[in-house]
Amino acid sequence: MCKTVPHGQMTARERSPRGNQMRISAIVPLYNGAPFIEAALRSIAGQRRQADEIVVVDDGSTDGGDDIVRRLGSELPLRIISKMNGGQGSARNVGVRASTGDLIAFLDQDDIWYPQHLEELERPFLNRPSLGCSYSDLDQMDVNGQPFSGSVHETYDANAPHPKRTLLDCISRDMFMLPGASLVARGAFEAVGGFDESLIGYEDDDFFLRLFAAGYDAVYVPKALTQWRIFPGSASRSIKMARSRLLYFDKLAKLFPDDVATGQYFVRDALVPRFLPNVAGDAVRCLTRAEDDFRLVALEALQRLLPHCMGSSRIQMRILALALNSKVLVGVMRNAAIRRAIFEAAKVLGFKSLASR
Repeated sequence: MCKTVPHGQMTARERSPRGNQMRISAIVPLYNGAPFIEAALRSIAGQRRQADEIVVVDDGSTDGGDDIVRRLGSELPLRIISKMNGGQGSARNVGVRASTGDLIAFLDQDDIWYPQHLEELERPFLNRPSLGCSYSDLDQMDVNGQPFSGSVHETYDANAPHPKRTLLDCISRDMFMLPGASLVARGAFEAVGGFDESLIGYEDDDFFLRLFAAGYDAVYVPKALTQWRIFPGSASRSIKMARSRLLYFDKLAKLFPDDVATGQYFVRDALVPRFLPNVAGDAVRCLTRAEDDFRLVALEALQRLLPHCMGSSRIQMRILALALNSKVLVGVMRNAAIRRAIFEAAKVLGFKSLASR
């Protein structure tokens, strides 16, 4: 059951008083984000083009972050909705259903918008009302809000096209279309069914892939309009992400299976090369730490990808799966000297992806 705390007169579904501009709803999922949520909300309030409403969805927080939001509600035009924990996709969907805007802007609790964010992302819609979404590049910052990397697309995604033009562009690598760096038409969001709530990670890639598959156009703004906070405790480095990665791989493999008759090998040639580095990385980390739950998830992922691997990658994944499946070998690999020796041997044998872990 969701509990809504209204603010002011935010319940009426009205057009924006800003002439030709559309109404924009800012949706912020909150889950134990007390250290960051105030900065996120103030970055919304500091927009040159103001949001017409701000909806914060408390996804079962236990750290007092919801109290911070309620305190800010006395000075900022926001509403807070409380629900049981269900993940970011679930929280975003609830927020969109409770909102009134023509355009939906998402911001994660630990990220920050630059002041021109909404102004720049809204502009393409003013000339193309049928547009599905606009999105931008973004900068990275650390846990303390200090910038440590400029353009994410140039740093991690230099060879990827923006916007995406083909299905292969969408499934062969991470899309780097983050909700916090996008503005989405409500009609497009509702047409594809919002976020897949079974995914706790990769729900953003899945959402934007479905927008593409449904035929909606996207406009790319080639500048950073958002600061993306990355740190060891963030959701992108959790066991939930590892589980969700496997779910997403399975979902894509079912949608785009290898087809011997046509010679299209989406799983072998696109999905496995995309997901294998992260799966192998999780496996190696599990060999060095006493994290049994994570070990089982990593092992399952290896076993799922293994039938589609070719050549040396197949040998490497067999080695990792064998090691993860043996408590004796797991114990051996936790010896730093032995682990270094094995990785040095991997270099000599040409197993580059394993040796680099």
